[in-house]
Amino acid sequence: MARRASGIDAPPPRPERVAAFRTGLSAESRAAALLMAKGYRIVARRFRSPVGEVDIVARRRNVLVFVEVKARVRLDDAAECLTPRQQRRIAAAAGAWLAEHPEDGASDIRFDAVLVAPRRLPRHIAAAFETD
Repeated sequence: MARRASGIDAPPPRPERVAAFRTGLSAESRAAALLMAKGYRIVARRFRSPVGEVDIVARRRNVLVFVEVKARVRLDDAAECLTPRQQRRIAAAAGAWLAEHPEDGASDIRFDAVLVAPRRLPRHIAAAFETD
């Protein structure tokens, strides 16, 4: 059995959860590579806050970009997976980032998506969504 930080024994993760985690890491690596090839500098990966998570935080010139990576079997399926609820959580996490990094407060902010599917080039969607 796996041991949690609290010292309590926990069952090992289910195989499908492990596979999904690995798929996510691979997709994020492919997305980061695409963004770097387009001239972005990766500032952080898997930024977590109490209010949400951002897969990739990147910068290009004066634009700070919060990127959600979606991996599915088809790119079109990935595009449909960015729900309004998820958008709110990403925006909240971006707010947490800005609170922790006040030097980024003067940057232009954008929310992008990178869609990833097997045997396809990732698709970068700039300004995938906006917030209030």
